[in-house]
Amino acid sequence: MVSGLINANPVVYERKERRIRDPVAHADEFPYKWYMHADIKDPEHPYSLEELKVVTEDAVEVDDKHSHVRVTFTPTVEHCSMATVIGLCLRVKLMRSLPSRYKVDIKVAPGTHATEAAVNKQLNDKERVAAALENPNLVEMVDQCLTPTYA
Repeated sequence: MVSGLINANPVVYERKERRIRDPVAHADEFPYKWYMHADIKDPEHPYSLEELKVVTEDAVEVDDKHSHVRVTFTPTVEHCSMATVIGLCLRVKLMRSLPSRYKVDIKVAPGTHATEAAVNKQLNDKERVAAALENPNLVEMVDQCLTPTYA
């Protein structure tokens, strides 16, 4: 049994069916952009953010014309201690996957986290994100969450 977790028994949802796509040929298609971060693993649970409904397809907004992506995520509990790490994982995945012309905003869904404003400020401040990514332990945790395990 997992101990020390705020939400040791989260609700797990079914994953969407995946279609194999060529990422270059289909880079501008919305489903591809959704799938590129649907498989991010939760830092506390052996499930993806999709399976925990932390991130849903409807919560990803892509504006190719203005090179802007907004992802709104919903932590599994109001006092989730990993909300900032989850947001950082989303940001890093998008930074590594999208062309540099894109502006990325990562937000906690309104009313779903006790420190929503602080988490949003931290996740969207370039200097804070850069400082976080200088921490080798944090980068290792992010990389573990981004390691693909699903086909």
